[in-house]
Amino acid sequence: MSRWLPWLDRNSLLAVLLVAGLGVFLTLYRIGEPLRSASYNTLFALRPTIPVTNALVVFIDEESHRELDQPLNAPWDRRLHARLLRRLKAAGARAVVFDVVFVDSKSRDPERLEADRELAAASAEHGAVVVGANPLPVKKSKGRIEPDVDLPYEALRNAVDDRWGVVEMRPDYDQVVRTHPPSYYPFKHSLAWQTALLMDAPVVRGTNDTQLERAETTERWLNYYGPANWLLHLSYFQALDPAQAPDHFFKDRIVFIGSSTMTKYSNDRKDSYISPFGQFRLEEDDQFISGVEIQATTTLNLLRGDWLRWPGRRFEIVLALAAGTLAAVGLLKLRPAWATVAAGSGCVGITVGVLVVFARWHLWFAWLIPVIQVLAAWLFSLVANSVRLYVHNKLLEQTLSLYVTPKLARKLAREGGGRLLKPGAEKQELTIFFSDIAGFTTITEGLDSNELAPLMNHYFETAVGRCIHPTDGTVVKYIGDAIFAFWNAPEPQPDHAVRACQAALFFRSQVLHEINGRELLTRIGLHTGFANVGNFGSTTRVDYTALGENINLASRMEGLNKHLGTETLLTGDTFSQVGGKFHTRYLGKFILKGFERVVEVHELVGSVIGEIRFADRDRRFTAGVGAFQKGDLDGARRCFQDVLGIVPADGPTRFYLHILSEMPPGPVAADWTGSIELHEK
Repeated sequence: MSRWLPWLDRNSLLAVLLVAGLGVFLTLYRIGEPLRSASYNTLFALRPTIPVTNALVVFIDEESHRELDQPLNAPWDRRLHARLLRRLKAAGARAVVFDVVFVDSKSRDPERLEADRELAAASAEHGAVVVGANPLPVKKSKGRIEPDVDLPYEALRNAVDDRWGVVEMRPDYDQVVRTHPPSYYPFKHSLAWQTALLMDAPVVRGTNDTQLERAETTERWLNYYGPANWLLHLSYFQALDPAQAPDHFFKDRIVFIGSSTMTKYSNDRKDSYISPFGQFRLEEDDQFISGVEIQATTTLNLLRGDWLRWPGRRFEIVLALAAGTLAAVGLLKLRPAWATVAAGSGCVGITVGVLVVFARWHLWFAWLIPVIQVLAAWLFSLVANSVRLYVHNKLLEQTLSLYVTPKLARKLAREGGGRLLKPGAEKQELTIFFSDIAGFTTITEGLDSNELAPLMNHYFETAVGRCIHPTDGTVVKYIGDAIFAFWNAPEPQPDHAVRACQAALFFRSQVLHEINGRELLTRIGLHTGFANVGNFGSTTRVDYTALGENINLASRMEGLNKHLGTETLLTGDTFSQVGGKFHTRYLGKFILKGFERVVEVHELVGSVIGEIRFADRDRRFTAGVGAFQKGDLDGARRCFQDVLGIVPADGPTRFYLHILSEMPPGPVAADWTGSIELHEK
């Protein structure tokens, strides 16, 4: 396939098959019927309404029933219709069309018979009257389906010169009448066609029977000029009253008479249908349109020659194939943002083009199916490109993860990996983590490298995979047996200090590794501060790392564990961001080697705040540190001795007692600050 169509790769071919196939499927099968119906309805909502003044509708509505004292469950007094005909004749109405079926009442009542004769006489006097005929169940005749007809009574047929028309409607599944009511050449015309014959409309003319039959039986689609009650209209009782409806209301107009949407005899179906405008209207009365309005619209379509045409199913299939192919191939080649813009523009373009065709050439077709195809192609493009990008990024991430942390690998993969080779840094607040194995050199003494490597790999796998990475930390490098990591870069983490403490506690929860029968104890130092973070190096070799004095301070905190006999220490800067979230112990103020400023030091004891088993120890130890910083050395000794009575092996207490033992007796110097200065790392 690609040899003949080089622009059509496998993904494009799949997209064409899916999107074009979707369009054809929706065009051919019933599941697409709502889209086809909506395509018709929406055109009227988008197009401006069309003013029509040469027709007027007279509604036989409920108000007229009351005003004229006519029954709701029986035919009206036909003398009222005769009276209205004479009124319309005097007012100059061009024609009168009754969407009413005047069947033979079969009554011998003299008054009823007189009313029938009066209606027939008034119809003859007017001379341009069309009346309705009621279709009966269909029957087959010479292979053609024709309805039988319940005709108007004979006297009326003679009076109107057999100008009767079938009032049959053929609504779609949603009760919207979209096609012209059927007409059966040559003897059973629709009411609208019969009216067009009376008005000698160009559409009814022909030179032979073939032309006449083709003209009458051609499928035509209703061109609604506006929503329900858009045509000029008034109630029946108003039409009888010259004071309410002067003669100019009717002059030179075709008057259509029929029931309103709310009125029908109790034993008959209401003569109402759903308006194509109905789905866009909130009021219930606006959703329905009366049958007489549809008859008037159909007649006006024939007289004006502006009915709608449908190009046919083949055209829609070809359109679906073309639209599906173009949308699928085109959008798949674009990036998601541009594909979205193109898809939106395509939908707008289709809508505008259809409206132009609809307004100028009175054509309609299922144009919402190509719109759905464009959206489907857009979704396919997003999914396909997302999958393609995902696979590409995963491959890149897998490659990068051989050199950098998974977190950094994901970030660099999203950015295409270009930043990996681009030097540059930015100042960023970090929580910095340094770990080291206590007595590592002594423990590993005498081990062969082949024995040491798997042991250390297992240690690092546990440290990183179960402690640092679960808290989204960035492992910068391994320095011998030490680990350098930080949080809050490359991605921002508002709780970076908390995450670092959690990682440190995860270390404590792991099963201790052993080498040469000795357990590996990991000492950790944490500090929060600003550092320069980024890629440092040359264009051919870079490291993603952090530089600055705060990095060195975190390293000193790790080393301070050795002096204090602790496992995890954090500076006051870290403590200020996690205070209250973990069990910590204040250890005092220190001046570390290489630093002039005083550093506040805390021990990370555990995750449970204020554990009862440490309560007495912590209280006495805190009192001892407080006394030491105030210069009360004797008080400090007593407090620390009490701590040893509770926890004999407490490292920080032993440290303070050792410091106190080396201090000269007597009061402290005047410049005493309570800070301990260390001269070793």
